[in-house]
Amino acid sequence: MALFESGNPTLSEKIFSKSLQGQEALGQMTVRGSMQKFGFLLLMVVAGAAYTWKLYFSGAGATMMTFVLVGLFGGLICGFAISFKPEWAKYLSPAYGLLEGLLLGGLSAIVNDMFKTKYPNIVITAVLATFGVAFAVFLLYNFRIIRATEKFRAIIFSSIVGIGIFYLIRLVLSFFGVQIPFMQFGDSSMLGIGINLFIVAIAALSLVLNFDQIETGEQMGAPKYMEWYSAFGLLVTMVWLYIEILKLLSRFANNRN
Repeated sequence: MALFESGNPTLSEKIFSKSLQGQEALGQMTVRGSMQKFGFLLLMVVAGAAYTWKLYFSGAGATMMTFVLVGLFGGLICGFAISFKPEWAKYLSPAYGLLEGLLLGGLSAIVNDMFKTKYPNIVITAVLATFGVAFAVFLLYNFRIIRATEKFRAIIFSSIVGIGIFYLIRLVLSFFGVQIPFMQFGDSSMLGIGINLFIVAIAALSLVLNFDQIETGEQMGAPKYMEWYSAFGLLVTMVWLYIEILKLLSRFANNRN
């Protein structure tokens, strides 16, 4: 099993190894630099989300789906470009952060509107839960309670591949008007909750691979631009974790009396 094999397609051994070729003069990436850049990308997400919520509270709730679609497809374009050209991460990852802010802000506003009576604090709870889970995983990794072993990578990687195939099947079926009820926001079936909990767990454990890959990138002496690339990869996982936690809370909200 390759060292960098991961469910996160933005971080792989091949990409990190390739970045070492002829890049000695560009400086070396560090864990600290990667985390500083990740913090900057989070600010971009907050800025994008704040803009959508400003409009939402101004009575422009009908435009939220537009922001979701712009953020979704714009983010995918930036994400694919960065994945194929890591050198572009310095320029495209801030744009990706802003686009994800529009996506998450619009989606959160829609969910907030759906559950403003049953669960008025659902969005802030999802935000706090996301950072709480991420911090807990970081501590577990930092104290080496959880290690990114070969077996661990294999389990997480295979799980994410399976989840990805499941998402793809759902997307294809939606084109033909077929919906999978237990995969929808707000579905409170035990099957839906169980699957959602599993996906949240896999997303959270994927952070271990992100942390390990950033740390190993420093040890390998990867070039400086890989700090942006690593920060981008970590943000991808955080966005995924937040969306799944928000979906899980919406399921619990519909179970309330």
